[in-house]
Amino acid sequence: MPMLAVRTRWQALCQAVSRIPVKYLYLVFLLMAVAISLQCWYSSADMERWTRYNNFLIFKNAWSHLIHGQDLYVLYEDQYYDLYKYSPSFAMWMGAFAWMPDVPALICWNLMNVIVFIIAVKTLPVKKERFPVMLLFLAIEMMIALTSSQINVMIAGAFILAWHFMENKKVWAAALLLVITIYIKVFGIVALSLFLLYPERWKAALYTVFWTVVIGLMPLLVISSDQLVFLYKSWGNLLANDYSASYGVSVMGWWHTWFNMDISKQLFILCAGLVFMLPFTRFRYYKEPVFRLHMLASILIWVVIFNHKGESPTYIIALTGVAIWYFTQAPTRVNTVLVVLTLVFTSFSSTDIITPYWIARTYIEPYAVKAVFCSIVWIKIVLEPLFTAPQIIIAAPQKAAPVRRRLSNAIG
Repeated sequence: MPMLAVRTRWQALCQAVSRIPVKYLYLVFLLMAVAISLQCWYSSADMERWTRYNNFLIFKNAWSHLIHGQDLYVLYEDQYYDLYKYSPSFAMWMGAFAWMPDVPALICWNLMNVIVFIIAVKTLPVKKERFPVMLLFLAIEMMIALTSSQINVMIAGAFILAWHFMENKKVWAAALLLVITIYIKVFGIVALSLFLLYPERWKAALYTVFWTVVIGLMPLLVISSDQLVFLYKSWGNLLANDYSASYGVSVMGWWHTWFNMDISKQLFILCAGLVFMLPFTRFRYYKEPVFRLHMLASILIWVVIFNHKGESPTYIIALTGVAIWYFTQAPTRVNTVLVVLTLVFTSFSSTDIITPYWIARTYIEPYAVKAVFCSIVWIKIVLEPLFTAPQIIIAAPQKAAPVRRRLSNAIG
């Protein structure tokens, strides 16, 4: 009975939200990027030393450190706290923002994240009446991600666009986007598994090697080869030492804090990787559009819930995966309850608009609550193709139709 009540109320809410024009929600997301940027800048005035947009300052100052031949991977306490943990190539890209003062640069940065995300989600085969609901489902997590001034929103969009380009046989573009994400956050490597689902997998592999070399050598435009080698070694040392530092807001963090389980991270990731690959053994499903789409959802969730450095702001990536899984198929009672619980314990639990700050700091973050229902959804995504007949979970595509219409028809 409680499950039925949850589903009924959710359906009523969805019907109300579906009437909102999508263009207004896009505008809300863009205004959110501007407003949050200004709020982070304004609220930093009461801070004696650092700012509330510290992550962006780490990125922005990396350009200056790069062109002046400095080590990117040491702490510069006079400029920001924490370490730069991204590639030399990413530091070079930040030159596009480094010339601007902090406020306009931060606004442009957050707008870039949102614009890439909007372009990406517009390619998803979500029915018109469900699209506004999906955007609102992601709104709180979007706000959390933008407040951190990181790049997780853009990474979620890049993964989706890579899928879209593979569906449209633009292999070079898909490979380029995924290599870019790898040079930002190494977990982008996991998304390369998407290529296995397509006949052009070998072409994708060649393009991946090509873009890896091109982007990896790009900093040579502003630094020497010796300095570039030094920076890659320094980056590797940082990542190696960083690996054992924490469990993060992840499945490992959840099991460690709830059940006091101390598991080898390497073994845990290996097991998680094997489970992740299980659906890929269903070779006959590769031709099914919905299967490929749900593997994209699996990737988006996996890279967050099994990331030992996962933080609350990275969950825009995971929740986007949950949204793709739920909103691109006919809703069922179980799926609806799962998606509502995911929204409550992943998004609602992380904002003091709904959850008191002391509860979030005392229970939600230390006990990795955000990882719980995202993990349950991921397990469901992975197991369904193993035990459900193809004709039940997916339908045959209309090959003559454009990709988006073909996928929409397959979803039903």
